[in-house]
Amino acid sequence: MELEFNNKNTKVKQLADYIQRAISMNELKPGDKLSSINTLSRQHNISRDTVFKAFNDLRARGLIESIHGKNYYVSYRVKNVLLILDEYTPFKDVLYNALVSKLPSNHKIDLWFHQYNENLFNNIVRESYGMYNKYLIMNYSNDVLAESLSKINPKKLLLLDFGSFNKEGLSYVCQDFDRAFYDALDQAKHDFKKYKKIVFLFDKRHKHPQSSKDYFIRFCTDNNFEFEIIESFTPQTPVVEGTLYIIIKQTDVVEVIKRSKADKLTVGRQFGIIGYNNNPFYEVIENGIAAISIDWEEMGNLAADFVITGNPITRYLPTKIIKRGSY
Repeated sequence: MELEFNNKNTKVKQLADYIQRAISMNELKPGDKLSSINTLSRQHNISRDTVFKAFNDLRARGLIESIHGKNYYVSYRVKNVLLILDEYTPFKDVLYNALVSKLPSNHKIDLWFHQYNENLFNNIVRESYGMYNKYLIMNYSNDVLAESLSKINPKKLLLLDFGSFNKEGLSYVCQDFDRAFYDALDQAKHDFKKYKKIVFLFDKRHKHPQSSKDYFIRFCTDNNFEFEIIESFTPQTPVVEGTLYIIIKQTDVVEVIKRSKADKLTVGRQFGIIGYNNNPFYEVIENGIAAISIDWEEMGNLAADFVITGNPITRYLPTKIIKRGSY
């Protein structure tokens, strides 16, 4: 792995990131001695001061240790990370894999799913107090911040995904299920005009924020689209030609496609589908299933940055429509 400096960041940060990647990829393992400051200075044609500052950066990240300020080694110290997600889905795999691949090898992740159960969520959080270096947590509600989180040092806590509640003083990487959802639909409205009707398939049992319905209605009303919200899709529910289906649950995407085959309708030609939250399998089924989604890999990368650097972050990820053959 070669280091080529560019103008995007300082040489100090680029060298530190280069060494961190070597640790993450196990090219450098816990206990390994790093090349000396003089050696790295000559090797990369940079000043000794640049190397020294990069080493200090890596020490601050907890990735290396020094003996008498001369010899530097990859740290043995294990950093414990608690990751609490709502429920398993393939796009959570994308988040998790991005997080794991970016973290150095001395980070240990404990993964829990709270399944939108408030008691389970609070029990997991309360039993974790003081046990972890960082806490990456999807709250069980989009509207109310769990009281149990108040006892976690805010410098160690990163909220993921949900977050219409007050987040002042907290770090977060969230998505906006309301205005950003409206704006994503608005950017594709010219494509929607070929459909007679837009159906929002939103299972009433699903924990997706209900406020998305209001913004869907507002979008359709503002643009004079005929629309309907359906709370369940059964094997007996017909797929209607000339209709665009926006579908929250992945299992409902499958059911609509199965029913369309029985009705001899072709997705992307006689009706359309847009799934909510991009999944890897959406790229390969049929001619590709379009998705309205944030970038889950970016969420994982930003979470890893928070774990490594501890720098506060307040970010809403953009919601976009990924266009594929299904509409």
